[in-house]
Amino acid sequence: MFDLMQAIKARTFIIAEVGCNHNGSIEIARRLIEAAADAGADAAKFQSFYPELMITTAAPKADYQIRATGTEETQYQRLQRMRLRFEEHVELKELCHHCGLIYCSSPFDEKSVEELEKLDVPFFKIPSGEITNLPLLQSIGDSQKAVVLSTGMAELIEVEEAITFLGRAISERLVLLHCVSNYPSSWEGANLRAIETMRNRFKVPTGFSDHSTGIELPLAAVALGAVIIEKHITLDRSMEGGDHKASLEPREFKKMVAMIRKLEIALGSGIKKCTPEEENLRAVARKSIVTSGFIKKGNMITAKDLLIKRPGTGIQPKFFETIVGSVANEDIPADTLIRWQQIKGQKDKHS
Repeated sequence: MFDLMQAIKARTFIIAEVGCNHNGSIEIARRLIEAAADAGADAAKFQSFYPELMITTAAPKADYQIRATGTEETQYQRLQRMRLRFEEHVELKELCHHCGLIYCSSPFDEKSVEELEKLDVPFFKIPSGEITNLPLLQSIGDSQKAVVLSTGMAELIEVEEAITFLGRAISERLVLLHCVSNYPSSWEGANLRAIETMRNRFKVPTGFSDHSTGIELPLAAVALGAVIIEKHITLDRSMEGGDHKASLEPREFKKMVAMIRKLEIALGSGIKKCTPEEENLRAVARKSIVTSGFIKKGNMITAKDLLIKRPGTGIQPKFFETIVGSVANEDIPADTLIRWQQIKGQKDKHS
């Protein structure tokens, strides 16, 4: 059984957000799953809803939806056209499994939560608009599954209220997603530092649900510690629909995944040390203590007898004062790296 909380410890979990970019077509949905798998995503995410339980018939469209689809079709009519039936979700889950993807879907009503329970989704993704929908949160919290909570449009206090309502026990299976709910969203409003703010405030893993154009902001989010990246995928940004313009086409999504995987390698372990590829240069670029001129055996070494020069294969300059005042055990030529065994009284301590 897939464990989201273990998965995010291993690497960034990348969700290809199909949403409604299938435009109500099961065939397009299938193609998007295949594209997400080819791109290297970890999961394909859909939306589960019943328009009659989700929205009034007179509910207005958002501005971005009006720009994309006009005003002739109402929001209710659009959702009726976009909805995938439960049987279609069953088929899409099977295809995800066949393609090596995790199937997931965001429920917008309690009936859809029940259906996703029947599908045995490994985690629930709560969409941003439902963060204050306490009955929905209750039904999801009761499932005992991992929860991914998007926080678009929310104030910090609203995020805290949702977490409190979900219950303290859920903190061990909760991931928050910073999100800006606009399609497309702007770089100026991205506020990526909110990823760190929520992680520090609530002590839970935090990711990023991105609606901007391009792949730059997801990469920046990963650098800031995002454990999940959710990004819309489309077959073609010119397709009809409100979310396509804020989506990546398959080749772009594939590039984003590849860049995230490279970035993860570059982020490393966080342990500051000399890397294997630096070893050779360290010997060349660092410096050692060398003689400024000939030092005769038995002579006391003074500061004037010493210089600091490359390479770094001798005694490190930090021992300069230790060597001053020592006595040479043997003749030491000029412009020579001093060795501990050449210095009286220092051999046992530093060799």
